Amino acid sequence: MTSNPSCATEFCLSGFPGSQGLHHVLFAVFFLFYSVTIMGNTVIIVIICVDKHLHSPMYFFLGHLSAMITYIIAPLMLWGLLLPGMQTISLAACVAQLFLYLALGTTEFALVGAMAVDCSVAVCNPLRYNTMMNSHTCISVVTGSWVFGFFSEIWPVYATFQFTFCKSNMLDHFYCDQGQLLKLSCDDTLFTEFVLFFMAVFIILGSLAPIIVSYTYIISTILKVPTASGSRKAFSSCASHFTFVVIGYGSCLFLYVKPKQTQAAEHNKTVSLLISVLTPLLNPFIFTLRNDEGKQAPRDGVKSCCQLLKD
Repeated sequence: MTSNPSCATEFCLSGFPGSQGLHHVLFAVFFLFYSVTIMGNTVIIVIICVDKHLHSPMYFFLGHLSAMITYIIAPLMLWGLLLPGMQTISLAACVAQLFLYLALGTTEFALVGAMAVDCSVAVCNPLRYNTMMNSHTCISVVTGSWVFGFFSEIWPVYATFQFTFCKSNMLDHFYCDQGQLLKLSCDDTLFTEFVLFFMAVFIILGSLAPIIVSYTYIISTILKVPTASGSRKAFSSCASHFTFVVIGYGSCLFLYVKPKQTQAAEHNKTVSLLISVLTPLLNPFIFTLRNDEGKQAPRDGVKSCCQLLKD
C-alpha cells in the first residue's frame, strides 16, 4: 500500500468481512441474484419492444429504467468476492465507476418521477391522457432525464478527485464510494460535503416532490371511485411504481441526504447492497407480477412462440 495515494494509480477495496468460505457463499448468492436481474430486465425490454399492447408511456419509461438498472457495481463486487485479500481498482476505473453510478442513479430518479406523473395523468385525467402523454412528450422527458443525470454529476465527481488522498489508499467498501474517498483526504472537505449534501437534497427530494404530489392526486381520485373494482383497477396501475419508490428512495435517502458524507461504512455497505443488488432484482417482479398487463404479456409471448412451433 502506498504512503501517498494522491500519486498512486490505484485504490484498495476492503470488500466484505469474513472468511474466504463465507465470501464464496456470498458470491454464489449474489451471482444468482445478478443473473436473475439481467435475465429479468432483458425480458422486460424485449417484451416491451415486441408487444404492441405495451407501447405506452408507462412501459416506454420502464424500458429505459430496466436498461439503466445499475450494472456498474455488481461485477466488481462479485470479482472481489472470488479474490483472496483486498481488491485493487485503478484511479481511472474508480473515477469512471463513481461517475456512472451517480449519473445513472440520478437519471433513474428523474425517470421514476416522470413515471409518477404518468400514473397521475392516467388515473386523474384518462380522457386527456393520450394528448398529454404523447410520443413527443415521452421522448423529451426521457432525453431530458438522461442529459440531466449525466451532466449534473460531472462536478461532484470532479470535486471528489481534486483532493489529495494522503491518509491511505484503502477504501472501506466494495466499490468506489464517494464518502469513503473523501474520508481518505487530508484536505478540508467540509465545504464540498455540504455542497454534495444540498445537491443530493435537490436531486432526491426534487424528484420525490412530483411523486408525492402525483400520489396525492391519485389517492384522492381513487377514493372518489364508487365501485371497489374501479378503485382496484386504478390502484393496480400504480402500485408497482409505488413499491419501487419506497425501496429505492428509502435506501438513497439514508445514504446521501446527510450533511456528513464521511460517516462509517458499516451501515452504508448494507444499504448499498439494497440499491445495487436488491432493487434491480426486484424490478422485473415488481413491474410484472403487480401489473395485469405485465403479467399477460409474457403469456401472450409464450403462446405466440408455441403457435409458431406448431406451424
